[in-house]
Amino acid sequence: MSAPPDQSPMPSPGGLRALRKRWQAMAKGVRQGGNRLAGRLPAPMRRVLETPVAYADMLVVDHGLFRLAYLNRHRLSAHAWRSAQPSPRDIGRFAREGIRTILNLRGPRDCGSYRLERKACAAEGITLIDFTLGSRAAPSKPSIHEAAALFERIAYPMLMHCKSGADRAGLMAVLYLHSKEGVPMREAVKQLSWRFGHFRDADTGILDAFFESYLAFEAAAPIPFLDWVDKHYDPIELKRTFRPSGIGTLLVGKVLQRE
Repeated sequence: MSAPPDQSPMPSPGGLRALRKRWQAMAKGVRQGGNRLAGRLPAPMRRVLETPVAYADMLVVDHGLFRLAYLNRHRLSAHAWRSAQPSPRDIGRFAREGIRTILNLRGPRDCGSYRLERKACAAEGITLIDFTLGSRAAPSKPSIHEAAALFERIAYPMLMHCKSGADRAGLMAVLYLHSKEGVPMREAVKQLSWRFGHFRDADTGILDAFFESYLAFEAAAPIPFLDWVDKHYDPIELKRTFRPSGIGTLLVGKVLQRE
């Protein structure tokens, strides 16, 4: 009687974490090795290799290959869009459509995606603004006020993006629609939805909990959103009481490898 075929067990969460750490270490090593190699090359050769190396980093290390198929771009209003990390080709298209400002919610980073984005925006005459946000922490009071002020001073039309266009882009989309366009918060929070790739059961669901805290308070005692932030919002308490789903966190952080 022949032996049954080998059946490899499904990887455990610990195994997935180990695989992710190995991938991140490899990606970091490739990036650092490329930077060291470039530093030893003559200046003319560095200039020749700079762009293809940046593209390789964007497509492979930063998972840009997936964004070539789907940019997760959605219109928020007549003046604003949200999306995942754009490529230089995307930025050229945005410029032809009249986009004047891009908000980079990932912040400045030593990676190909950022270098290419900065160069493409300069070439297309688009203002690039770096506005660093997190997706797994309770939003800070200063960042909320800074976002509201930013929406008042930038040139429109604008597009804002994070890596995947799901969590930080969703947070800023809610703030933009409510603070700038006057959309009721209960309607604006629909920008944090699975249809944009956001999963409320993961640790990124703390963003949902943040807005739900306001809606619950406002239902009992009507108050403008920014006044509630200043007088009643407690990010430490929100972080302490929020309980994400382990499966959702595994999906978003380990499988999808969100930032």
